[in-house]
Amino acid sequence: LQNHERTHTGEKPFECRECHKRFTRDHHLKTHMRLHTGEKPYHCIQCDRQFVQVANLRRHLRVHTGERPYGCELCTSRFSDSNQLKPHMLIHKGEKPFECKKCLGRFRRRHHLMHHKCPKDENG
Repeated sequence: LQNHERTHTGEKPFECRECHKRFTRDHHLKTHMRLHTGEKPYHCIQCDRQFVQVANLRRHLRVHTGERPYGCELCTSRFSDSNQLKPHMLIHKGEKPFECKKCLGRFRRRHHLMHHKCPKDENG
């Protein structure tokens, strides 16, 4: 119950000694610490990739199985990860939420904005 209450109070009593990020639960801190130690206890038996969290391994396994459980309701596109479906939906909505502050160019994905060569930039 105390852990659940923290979701409402915002209390984060568990702090990383390395980067000072705070967490509501001790096991979240323990998982986070693997980023600092480099520990990756979950291994893919098909390609030897290693992961910090078991959920990341499960998501990765879809690369090998071809499973695409996330389908667009507006077209036939399917995705292996829900994080791929979200930016896809912006195509149907016509939204481009990421804007270059210099040239006002707009992009559907932050990654595209970050790699965009702004014509207003002196360095190109």
